[in-house]
This record gives sequence, structure tokens and C-alpha cells, in this order.
Amino acid sequence: MTNYPFKYIPLDNAGKIFPGQISERWAYVYRMTIELKEEIDPEILKAALAATLDRLPTFKVRMKNGIFENLLEANDKVCPVNPDIKNFCYRINYQENNGYLMRVYYHKNYISVECFHALCDAYGATVFISTLAGQYLNLKGHSISYNQFVLNVNESPKAEEMEDAYERYATSKKTAKLLESPAYHKKGEKMPLHMCNYTALTMSFKELHAISKSYGVTVTELLAAILLDIHYKKQLSEGNSKKDVSVQIPVNLRKAFPSKSVRNFVICLTVKMPYRKKGFTFDEIVRSVSQQLRKANNYDFLHAYISQTVKMQTKLLKYVPLIVKNTAVKVSFHFGAEFSTTTLLSNLGPVVLPDDMKEHVERYFFYNSPGLVNGARCSIVSFDDKLTLTFSNVYKEDDIERAFLSKIASLGISVVAETNRDEDFGDLDGVTVGDRQAYADTVHIPTDADISGVVTDNSI
Repeated sequence: MTNYPFKYIPLDNAGKIFPGQISERWAYVYRMTIELKEEIDPEILKAALAATLDRLPTFKVRMKNGIFENLLEANDKVCPVNPDIKNFCYRINYQENNGYLMRVYYHKNYISVECFHALCDAYGATVFISTLAGQYLNLKGHSISYNQFVLNVNESPKAEEMEDAYERYATSKKTAKLLESPAYHKKGEKMPLHMCNYTALTMSFKELHAISKSYGVTVTELLAAILLDIHYKKQLSEGNSKKDVSVQIPVNLRKAFPSKSVRNFVICLTVKMPYRKKGFTFDEIVRSVSQQLRKANNYDFLHAYISQTVKMQTKLLKYVPLIVKNTAVKVSFHFGAEFSTTTLLSNLGPVVLPDDMKEHVERYFFYNSPGLVNGARCSIVSFDDKLTLTFSNVYKEDDIERAFLSKIASLGISVVAETNRDEDFGDLDGVTVGDRQAYADTVHIPTDADISGVVTDNSI
């Protein structure tokens, strides 16, 4: 068994809400994928994974229930490595996968890591998969250097990587608005249980950045405006909703509050457009999105937001029994899941690798969990000049993806589309179809084991 720096560690402030949300259809599981330039050897990947888990022990854990809170318990079992599946990001089950809150897959040149959000945010998962890939390449005989994304597995775990950064920075006396009003949601025919449609779009970051700059906005602001415009037009065409149209945008707090934590350290901002019968022009939406984001994404607001959420957990809910807290979360999530957001856009930003590792890497992919009512949730990550935007769509219809692709192509940006759908978008002007076998064909149907979130065999 690994010489762990801890036996138990509490969930971080953000991670505490996710165990209570688990249901048969939903648990916040997202995926990071790295595409190498050589086919994956699963046996070498297993050895690389073992070393990476020893270096990053907050991933080598299982869920354990206390009286007042969930804990992460050191897990000395082997984390499985499996061939990839078509319907990834299905809900977590504490009794499966040797108790791990993450799953590791391989397919052709791809290594994928799926994480339950209670474990870490996308930045933490990117550090994990980059370190895993770096160690894999080292074991293959390549000489790989280290940086903030690719850690040296021969070093000991560092306390700063395991910190709850929310607790560290919860020092503001100001307050922040935490609740939002209900938003418009598109309608459609939902995919069967445990299934989701995924689409990845790869384009030049430089091309997209140049277009964004011509509008006087960032890449995130431009893409959020495109999503708002698409959903706004759908709302007007349906004619039966007068709610706001909104996009939720996670913000990596490490940019404003220095931390090397590989756990959760993110909050979500919301930008919205109010209902207006005649609608808004695209330029109006772009300007509004930029103004809203820049107003909210400032140190004072973020600091107040952190402090208020930590206060709720540490003072107001600290001694409420866990079973009561999880039940309350489950009920509120059931009736209000995603109610305040039309869709989601999560931009991880650029992954920076050591020069001697770059030559072995083709692309990164970031896939969000399929929503319950958010039809097409978007995630973005870039590596060198390749920006990859993915859609996770719980609906069978592909109208959002098609409208998005058409808009990107109309801006003069070349785009390659890959999808696990039967339709490959090759009929759209300006769209190139990528590898039709980029996604695995095997469909995995989870077992019917208990998914209530209550671990009955090892409670304390």
C-alpha cells in the first residue's frame, strides 16, 4: 500500500455538493482526453497510472461517509484501465471501478480520464492526465521534462497541491448573489438512459482569436455570444417562452488567487439576455456578453463569492447530518437542476507542455457531463494552435451543433468535426469530417447496483 500523506481528507468546499446530486441519470462526470501520435500500449499505461496516482494521492481515493460530511479515503486497490466506450461520462457509482472516483480508458492513440467533480475540477484533471501521459512517454523510452502540467512522479506529493483553496481565500466580508432566475431551455427527444451524443470541433486558435479580436472581445466571450444567439433564435421560433437565455461559464480561480491545488477551485458566472420579442442582433449580444463577464470577473466579486459559499458550508451547515444535507441537495437538484442556465460553456484555456513532450502530442479534448435539460453543453481546451470545442448533448437532435458549425464556418474559420453520432456533419459547407473512428464503438450499460450515494459497507 502507498505511503499516503493522509488516511482521510474532507471534500473541498465545491466538491461537497456533488455526492447529493447522484441519480440514475446524472452525476457530474467529465472527461479529459489526450491524443498522442502513437498507439497506446495498455500495459505501459497501467504502470504509468500507478506512478501517477502515487504522485497525486488525492486521486487515489474512494468515497467514505462520515456523520456530518463525505470524506475521501485512501484507496490501496488498483485503478482499472479499460478499452474506451462510446457512451462515456455516465454516472458514477461508488461500488464500481474498485471504488475510484475516476475512470481511465484507452482507444487507438487516445488516453482518457473521467473524473467525478467531487474529486477535482478540469484544471486538476488536466494536470493528472498530462502527468500520466508524460510518465507513459518516459516509460516508452522518451525523455520528457516537467512543468506545471507535467509533474515529476519521482517527487513526493506536495501539501499545496492537496489544499482546499476555497478555505484559504474565504476572507472577504462582502456578499455576492448566488441564485439566478429561471432560464429558457430548448426542447427535444432525449437519448436513452446512459447515452449521450458527443461532437468535437477542432479549429485554429489563431484564426478564432483574430475573429474575436475584430469584435473587440475574448475567445470565450465570442463563443458564449454565438451560443446565446443560437438559443435565442430557437426560443423566438418556438414562441412559447419569455424567459432569459443564459450561458453558465466556469472560471478558474487560480488566475486571481494563486494556488497549485489539483482539487476544485472554480466558480460559475452566468451571462444572459432578457426576452425581447424582436430579439437582438449578434453584435448586440457580443457587446452585452463582454460587458457582463468583465463586470463579474473581478477580484472583489470572486472573493466575496468564495467567502459566502464557504461560510454556508462551515457555519450554517457544518453540524447538519450528512444524510439530511444530501437529501436536501437531491431534492433541490431534482426540481431545480440547471434551471437558471440555458447551456454551459467551459473554457479550460491552453495546456502548456514541455518542448520535448509537444512532439508526441496531437490534441487535447475536454468533454463535459451531459446535462439534464441543458441540450448542448460546450467545453474548450487548446494545445498549440489547435483549439478543440466539444458538445455533450443529451438530446437526439443536432440543431445546436449544426447552427454552431454554420456560424463558425461563416466567420471564415476552418473546422474539423468528429462525432459519435451517425450523422457526421459532412453536408455542411466549410466543415471537414475528421476520423470516423475517433470514438469507440462499444456501448457500456452500467449495472443496477445502488447509486444512492450512501456507502453502507464502510461508513464511519
